[in-house]
Amino acid sequence: MNFYKKIIRNPKTRYKLLDLLEFIPDRAMVNIQYRIKTGHKLNLRNPKRYTEKIQWYKLYYHDSRITLCSDKYTVRSYVESKGLKGYLNELYAVYDGVEDIDFDKLPNSFAIKVTTGSGTNIFVKDKTTINENSIRLQLKEWMDRSKKSYGREWGYYNCTRRIIVEKLIERDSSNDLPDYKFFCFNGKVYCLYTMIDYTDNHENGKLGFFDKDFNQLPFRRNDYGKINRKIPKPINFEKMVEIAEILSDGFPHVRVDFYNIDGQIIFGEMTFYNASGYTRFIPDDYDFVLGDQFVLPEKLQ
Repeated sequence: MNFYKKIIRNPKTRYKLLDLLEFIPDRAMVNIQYRIKTGHKLNLRNPKRYTEKIQWYKLYYHDSRITLCSDKYTVRSYVESKGLKGYLNELYAVYDGVEDIDFDKLPNSFAIKVTTGSGTNIFVKDKTTINENSIRLQLKEWMDRSKKSYGREWGYYNCTRRIIVEKLIERDSSNDLPDYKFFCFNGKVYCLYTMIDYTDNHENGKLGFFDKDFNQLPFRRNDYGKINRKIPKPINFEKMVEIAEILSDGFPHVRVDFYNIDGQIIFGEMTFYNASGYTRFIPDDYDFVLGDQFVLPEKLQ
């Protein structure tokens, strides 16, 4: 757990504090957050760590396609433009606000998401058991958050915040919901990570990094346990690599996520600022290993 989370345990309190600090310029804020969350001093003049380069990316690389692809709704048009529409999850509805949601017109099960958030998802298995008002209140809280990204992630600044409803993805034959997060640099997959024991209890989650041939790599994130058992290579793994490289082509760095349910590939999202650039790796050397893959472009304002 990060130091500031130990001090301020209530997430709502942390968000309120960040709202109050919105006046702080982005460069100053990422320096403060980086020091608090990673324990390192941020070097923007000559960044070497992967996490440092993510901060540089936020501040100095402003490609409009990042805004398009960061939004969970508008990224669908980007995926379609690459000829990959068949890998999109089924979309039931899109709303501008919570007052527009018509639960009567939705199927019995669905996933409802705020399009610019992280972790702002509600999964409904049986709508006859839900409290509609509670769901609206939760969504409204997420929709009303500061328009400025808490991690000062530029790609979200010009997104239009919406609510989408998608098909609820069924678990696989092992009662899991496996997803695979591909780290792509200049259109090439370098590695990926996946998690186990995570779907029903996030605190029990274990995480492992793998190379593009699905060999496990000797590092992990400090906020999750290590995968200590053999994970089978997903069916159609090479196809996921191929699609990730198509979608990431032309970007200095992006993480491309897929679900894979017994070989059925479903696009998840594209993330340009993995963990907002505040990951702590074990061992720490891999922050530099990933940083070596991330060739920074010219500044693009």
